[in-house]
Amino acid sequence: MRLSSKLKWIGAFFAIAAMTVPAFAQTDGAGGQVAFQKQQQLSPQAQIVEADTQIARMEQSTGNVRRQLEAARAGRDVVKTLCLNDKLSQIDVATRSAKDRRQSLQLANSRNDAELGNHEFTVLTVLRQRTEQLTAEANQCIGEEATLIGEAKVTTTVDPTLPPDDDTNFTAPDPNIVLTQPSCTSCSN
Repeated sequence: MRLSSKLKWIGAFFAIAAMTVPAFAQTDGAGGQVAFQKQQQLSPQAQIVEADTQIARMEQSTGNVRRQLEAARAGRDVVKTLCLNDKLSQIDVATRSAKDRRQSLQLANSRNDAELGNHEFTVLTVLRQRTEQLTAEANQCIGEEATLIGEAKVTTTVDPTLPPDDDTNFTAPDPNIVLTQPSCTSCSN
């Protein structure tokens, strides 16, 4: 795995850990307390339905980015093609992983393992959020700008007041002269 992929997975792990930690009351700037609601627990069947909805949204994002990539390729925009191809690859990985998590969620629910089911559902939710982020980044991919319109032409002007080049002092080296390296007189053998 590349280092950036590992860092992304580590980031996803910490995001999941942050979402599972219970929220504490904080004070707002005026000294009052801000209340946090705990994420609503879904039933196992509702988690499956929501997982299917999230995967469908991820697949829709894949289709949208794929269409953008095809348009960039058709326009021979190399910069935008590379950017979109990278985003599409990452979205595909997240979508495949989400499908695997959905199967794990189904398995956990069939064994009545609520803790594992909640974990799989949370990871799936983070993957959907990552896909949304990647889709937004794909929409920001910029391509090459058409800066040259028409044929490029270069014109050179020489200042007539400059003196002409002086080629009279140049002499070709004599091919009969042989240069040898001087011998070392202070060296002892």
